[in-house]
Amino acid sequence: MELHTLILRITLGFFVLFLLTRIMGRKEISQMTFFNFVSAIAIGEIAASLVVDHKLSIRNGLVALTGWSVYTLLMSYIDIKSVNARKFLVGEPLILVKQGKIMEHALRKSRLDLDSLRAMLRQKDVFSMADVEYAIFETDGKISVMKKESGEPLTKGDMNIKNRKKVYPLPTGVILDGNINTENLKSLALSTDWLQQELLTAGVNSVSDVFFAEIQPDGTLFIDRKIHSNHH
Repeated sequence: MELHTLILRITLGFFVLFLLTRIMGRKEISQMTFFNFVSAIAIGEIAASLVVDHKLSIRNGLVALTGWSVYTLLMSYIDIKSVNARKFLVGEPLILVKQGKIMEHALRKSRLDLDSLRAMLRQKDVFSMADVEYAIFETDGKISVMKKESGEPLTKGDMNIKNRKKVYPLPTGVILDGNINTENLKSLALSTDWLQQELLTAGVNSVSDVFFAEIQPDGTLFIDRKIHSNHH
């Protein structure tokens, strides 16, 4: 590729890409849906190919760049104008925690596991599942959290209250999706027998009935039962 052709391609690619991004709006990366993000990457790839791929003619490169941008704008327009189309194109926010109860189906639908959910909660400065009233997985991949009111008691089925003195530095998960995390129990110097007894005291006969359980800093046990075993 000759130098003057390369300079021409760079100039055209730069200014066309700049013009298209101005037309397409100022939506921040944090507000972008997954489709917006992928589309932006594709436009960048086409622009890069226009500059460095000599097999791609300048005309075809500009047509591809403009065409992809037009389709993206069209999808955005449909998204704004139609609620049903928006649900199909972007999806809907998913309630992952409702009234303090983990929504297992929504968690699986969002393709998140308990560790991912807890990590996202920690990013919102929520270190205990027992503090969450609602958690909503937004369409941009972020999570919105509403904490329980300060001092609001948990139900007897959720927590076996014994002692309010801080025993451990952080809440620690000990049951995840019906499986006991023995390593976490050992790190707290607790045994599976102790855990089983706490479950029985809370009216839970089997570990398999528990979706998530967490030792609180005060030594109490927060229990979230699997939906099929919750008779409330």
